[in-house]
Amino acid sequence: MGYRRETVMRIEAYNQIAQLYNVNKPTQTSKTSRPGMGSDQVQISSLGRDMQVAKKAAAETSDIREDRVAELKSRIDSGTYSVDTKDFASMLLSKYNAGL
Repeated sequence: MGYRRETVMRIEAYNQIAQLYNVNKPTQTSKTSRPGMGSDQVQISSLGRDMQVAKKAAAETSDIREDRVAELKSRIDSGTYSVDTKDFASMLLSKYNAGL
């Protein structure tokens, strides 16, 4: 008997919550047609157009900065490129800690 009572209480609680949130209320959809109306139209704001242009430009841009790579290669080849180990370690730790 305890199981049946518990089940009934759960169903009643669900029904109360459903009423609170109108879960059992059927949703309404509008299927009316408007005479004289043409097809749907979409208008994009100037900000939206600017974002599309920027996104396209970013997609077409190379991930490799050729000018920077050429400069670094030249410095390595000439022996003038050096890495400060303290700066490297500091940067490595900050990147590691940011990921945590």
